[in-house]
Amino acid sequence: MQSERLRGLIAAAYTPLTEDGHVNTAAVAPLVEHLLSSGITGLYVCGSTGEGMSLSSDERKEVAEAFTKTTAGRVPVIVQVGHNSLVEARSLAEHAQHIGADMVSATCPSYFKVNGVQGLIASMAQVAAGAPNLPFYYYHIPALTGSTIDVVQFLRQAPNAIPTLAGLKYTDTKLFEFQECLELSDGQYDVVWGCDEMLLGAIATGAHAAIGSTYNVAAPLYQRIISAFEAGNTQESRRLQSLSIQMIRTMNQYPFHSAMKAVLELRGLAVGGCRLPQQSMSGEEKALLKSQLETIGFFDWSET
Repeated sequence: MQSERLRGLIAAAYTPLTEDGHVNTAAVAPLVEHLLSSGITGLYVCGSTGEGMSLSSDERKEVAEAFTKTTAGRVPVIVQVGHNSLVEARSLAEHAQHIGADMVSATCPSYFKVNGVQGLIASMAQVAAGAPNLPFYYYHIPALTGSTIDVVQFLRQAPNAIPTLAGLKYTDTKLFEFQECLELSDGQYDVVWGCDEMLLGAIATGAHAAIGSTYNVAAPLYQRIISAFEAGNTQESRRLQSLSIQMIRTMNQYPFHSAMKAVLELRGLAVGGCRLPQQSMSGEEKALLKSQLETIGFFDWSET
């Protein structure tokens, strides 16, 4: 399927939760406005960052609708519909199309593993068929799905079975494979980078768009990485990417997504914590995280 390609920084949006762990759609609008004001060019909803796999299908539909309605066409909304039940995944895709989302994306099933390229194609074809009018992006994230299937071969063989296939959300660190996907069939596919710590390498390899968690709290930093690279200032772009690495290393000392939500709360956004099995953070840990981020200058260079 030929469609308008994604560009720039797309935030893997967090799902706001109340203190007792229920979905808090009232907090979606302030989060969306924060992201748009920081220069975000799209929203990826109910993915890994948005705890899609920890939400019920009804909750996922509620969250997808809240983000789509609030965004109101200002930037593309991509709804992640992957599920261990392909029936549920297809239903989520149908819902995404019904509410006016711009695109759908899906991981492969991860409990019973997909066996081979043809199995992956058949599985994703069933999901994508739920939204026949929307571009479909396969979400390649082998660290979480356990899938080691060759995504280059998937892209080569999938078009007839998945006519809406637009590209990939590529969340891996193999730049050589990412480049091969980008260049396949004269650049037929929209391949979007998904590893924040390596954005600079991806841009150098040819990426035009990236989807990431830390764009929720540091989009201006990543925009400066892109600007410096495009201006030919590779030394400055490397320096800025190093700041991103420091930030992520600091947050990785804690449950990462809980730490990210804590930073959003420091900025006045009531997004709550994370659901089990992700661990929550204590008040003492949040205070220590804030101090550590202040030490590396995060609150200065992440916003300006």
